[in-house]
Formats: sequence, C-alpha cells, structure tokens
Amino acid sequence: MALLLQVPPPTNVAFSYSSSPQSIPRARRVRCRVSDSSEVKFDEGASKSEYKPGVLDDFFMHSFRNKLVEEVGSDSEKPGYVGLIELVKLLLLKGRTRSETNDAAVRILKSLFPPLILELYKLLIAPIAQGKLAALMVARVTVLTCQWLMGPCKVNIIDLPNGESWDSGVFVEKCQYLEESKCVGVCIHTCKLPTQTFFKDYMGVPLLMEPNFKDHSCQFKFGVAPPEDDGNVSEPCLETCSIAGRRKLNPGECPMA
Repeated sequence: MALLLQVPPPTNVAFSYSSSPQSIPRARRVRCRVSDSSEVKFDEGASKSEYKPGVLDDFFMHSFRNKLVEEVGSDSEKPGYVGLIELVKLLLLKGRTRSETNDAAVRILKSLFPPLILELYKLLIAPIAQGKLAALMVARVTVLTCQWLMGPCKVNIIDLPNGESWDSGVFVEKCQYLEESKCVGVCIHTCKLPTQTFFKDYMGVPLLMEPNFKDHSCQFKFGVAPPEDDGNVSEPCLETCSIAGRRKLNPGECPMA
C-alpha cells in the first residue's frame, strides 16, 4: 500500500470493537501479471540500497494505523509493524466482497491527505507534459515516504506502451508488506488494486503494480495503465500463509485471492 505523499497530524481515534469477521464468498479469478524484468531498466553498477528508518517513519505508521482502526472498528494488541499487518488482515476478512475490501482501502488512502490536495494535484499537475511530471513526482515521493511500509526501494526507468522511457518507476527489492502478511490476497486486495485505483481516480496518475510472489519484489510503473484483466488473481497461496493454514483448501489455493 505504498502510498503516503503528505499526511495530516495524527488525531485521537475512538475505537469501537466490531463483530466477528463475516464469511467471504469466492471471487472470479483471472490472471495477475507479474513483473517482466525485460521491461525495466536498471543501473547494473548500482549497489543494493539499505533503508535506515527516518524521524518521520513512526509518524507515518501511527497515522496509517489510526486510519485502519477507524475502518476495521478495533485495534490490534500487537505493537509496531506486526500489529499493523494484523489490522490489514482484519480489513481483508471484514469485507463481504473483494470490491468492498478495495473500496475500504481506497478510503483509507484518501483520508491520509489534507482536503483539496488530491483535487489540486489532479487538476493542475497531472495534465502537464501528458502526465509525465506527475508520474515522476509521485515516484520520488513514494521512495521518500513509503520505505517504512515496503522496505528498501528506488526510482528506476520503465518503458511505456508508446515506446517512451520515463524514470517514473519504483522498484521494491523485497516487500516487507508481503513478507510479513504472507498472503497473496492481502497484497492484491489491500495494496495493489486499491493503490492503482487511488492514484488513477484521485491523483490523475495511471499506475501498474507488478508484484513478484517468488522473490517478493514489486515494480511500480507510474504512467502505465493496468491491463483489463488486472482484477483478481489465480496465484497460489504462499506456503507460510497463516490464513490458508486455518482453512481446508486444495493444495496451493489462496483463500483470499
């Protein structure tokens, strides 16, 4: 869910505890495209980045967690990032449909921004140079503000469908959001799809996210629209998925995707 450009000061949240998670109907499955390394250009001589937490990271996490609590209706007893991921799983389990989960995640992203910021960005910045300036800007701000959520990442050059190349990509070397949640469904329905919708609909920037479930990397392509079949996934569940372990499923089947 990579996604914080500017966040308002944290506010006090009144917690109300929700009822037990509802059962989730199965969803239609189509293919989710995984990153094709041939489409992304890297500086082979560059050393692997190592992220050191900054002074604002606790603030970002606190703000994001407060919004999750408001949406879920209860808080986790676990502290830090582990508690955050537990809330994300509750968000996924709470939704009766995939659409409801995606809508809830988009609401959380919108709530992290001050009033009018999104509208002004979409109106004034997104149209410049056919969207290139807006795409370059959000790529850089994502790297500056979201490594606490995703782990080490860097801006890279991506190829657009029209043949142009922009340095509006963000490559996440090993996404800790996916590693900690250990769930394909959490990745797709609380991060990938809602984030793509948020940037396109509320900031005017097309975005394609391509998670790689084998090495846990993820390629962001700001300025590239998702394909039509980018809805749900038929990826197998991760072997370490705690949600799958509690359900009787066919081998390799992800219950949340």
